[in-house]
Amino acid sequence: MSKETQKQVAKEEELEELAVPEEEPGTEVIAKEQAPAEEEVAPVEAVEEAKPKKKKKEEEIVEERFYTIPLSRALVRPPKKRAPRAMQLIKIFVTKHMKLAMKVSEEEEEEELPQLVISKEVNEKVWDRGIEKPPRKIKTRVTKDKDGNVTVYLAETQ
Repeated sequence: MSKETQKQVAKEEELEELAVPEEEPGTEVIAKEQAPAEEEVAPVEAVEEAKPKKKKKEEEIVEERFYTIPLSRALVRPPKKRAPRAMQLIKIFVTKHMKLAMKVSEEEEEEELPQLVISKEVNEKVWDRGIEKPPRKIKTRVTKDKDGNVTVYLAETQ
């Protein structure tokens, strides 16, 4: 036998060893058809549990408001700083109108402070035309949940 055929035979033997694992005494191999039905039911229950979580998030909304946020003051800045300034203006506007800025007392320091979250859609709308030309105004839907966290969404046009 040549060296090439010996290498091929050795590789085939290695593949066979990997493909068929040696069974230890006392272990049984269960085929997919023989698998218990409990394993198949478990993923379905997990999917059903995930759906109510989304509903809970929707039910947690305490307050929802629609705002048209003016961004014209962003145009006062140099061209390369306008879109970041527009994002700052959105944060300032929402913080002011949703009363997000809270004084922290000694008791509240341990708890988490309310957060302001700006959705991806709003960010993309501001940055859509580039850093130099943000929109003059933007229509938003602002929600506050029971924990005091505020989320800014793009208002759905109808």
